[in-house]
Amino acid sequence: MNRPLSFDVDSIVLALGVRGAYLRMTGLTNHATAAEFERILSQTTDALLASLSTESIANDPELRGFRLLHDAVKRSNKKNVASPENLLNILLQRRLMPRINVLVDIYNLVSLESRLALGAHDVDKIAGDVHLRLTNGSETFWPLGSSENKGVSAGEYAYIDSSNDIICRLEVRQVEKTKVELHTSDCFYIVQGSSATSSTHLDWTVNRLISLTHSFCGGTADVLYRTDQK
Repeated sequence: MNRPLSFDVDSIVLALGVRGAYLRMTGLTNHATAAEFERILSQTTDALLASLSTESIANDPELRGFRLLHDAVKRSNKKNVASPENLLNILLQRRLMPRINVLVDIYNLVSLESRLALGAHDVDKIAGDVHLRLTNGSETFWPLGSSENKGVSAGEYAYIDSSNDIICRLEVRQVEKTKVELHTSDCFYIVQGSSATSSTHLDWTVNRLISLTHSFCGGTADVLYRTDQK
């Protein structure tokens, strides 16, 4: 039986303009790769590359929304690039999307398509529940790919579990603690936008994420919270 998991958002963060949907998928079976997903990935990235440029990235309204969020909490957009913008820059430069495993590759692909920030966290590694709030500087932050804990300053929005560990800083960096691996079967998903994100676009992104994940990794989805349907 799956343990309970809840998610909540502080009203101060909502006032900044953070918008999103937060869901859990259980009963997942992850894979290193999948042949049909490879076809979809290649087809989709080719289509994205056909119209992708530094100008289109700079002028995209969804990406601009993240930059405005960073301005609101006084964080540098040069040092803190929202994950979808970072993925698009990598795709433009390398002509390829970074690859990890199918669960991760799916949400990264949907992030590229939607320009929203997507992430997944292994529920078995999350302590208690997840809270989206402003940091106070006491939190633990161990960035994904880092060999050590990094400090975090007060006043920025972050996803924090009940042990005061950050699992995602802004929508910029996830962490080692909750990273999705091949054995992961229970995920908490973040689908985050900004005040530029419409409910229709959020719907499309959530449905695309669930559909692709179900097709290649199975699982059952449960939407825990939406900022437009509290």
